Amino acid sequence: MITLLEPSQYRRTTWKNGGGSTIDIAGENGVWRFTRTPIVEPGPFSNYAGFDRVQMLMAGRGLVLETPNGEIDVRRPFKPVRFAGELPIVSRLEAGPVEVINLIAARNTVQIDLDTLDAGERGTVEPGIHIAYCTDGPAILDTDETLHRLPPHYALRIDADHPTMLACKGGRVIIASIITGAPA
Repeated sequence: MITLLEPSQYRRTTWKNGGGSTIDIAGENGVWRFTRTPIVEPGPFSNYAGFDRVQMLMAGRGLVLETPNGEIDVRRPFKPVRFAGELPIVSRLEAGPVEVINLIAARNTVQIDLDTLDAGERGTVEPGIHIAYCTDGPAILDTDETLHRLPPHYALRIDADHPTMLACKGGRVIIASIITGAPA
């Protein structure tokens, strides 16, 4: 089943620590969230104990996450980084505000991943929930031989009950994957 997600359906949520807000694109009852978040000034990340996080820089440059164990480099756009939700993090902005994509999920319930498909690329997603999000320009996504045209900031929720071929025919999409079951 494929459902179109439109920006008018998204909701804005205040961060748990009160330091900003995020745009909730999709999610399910505290199990997982897929969001787009502007970071306009440096500061601490909210604590998500028991959750895994995958984050990807979408706009801007120069984001570094400072942790007690060292730095997590998020300077390169569209390269996902993974970290535990309870890890103490303070963001550092080296070149002004940025915008990131976040996928946050309860680690004892689901497995998560973020990836991108650029024009001409294809990949197969496993059974599960997948959000295909169009970032900054129109995109065309082929899902098992059906074309979907996505304006900027629109998304598709793909509930796949079998391996599904995705091919980006134009633009770029971010693919968030949520697979039921805790990691082995």
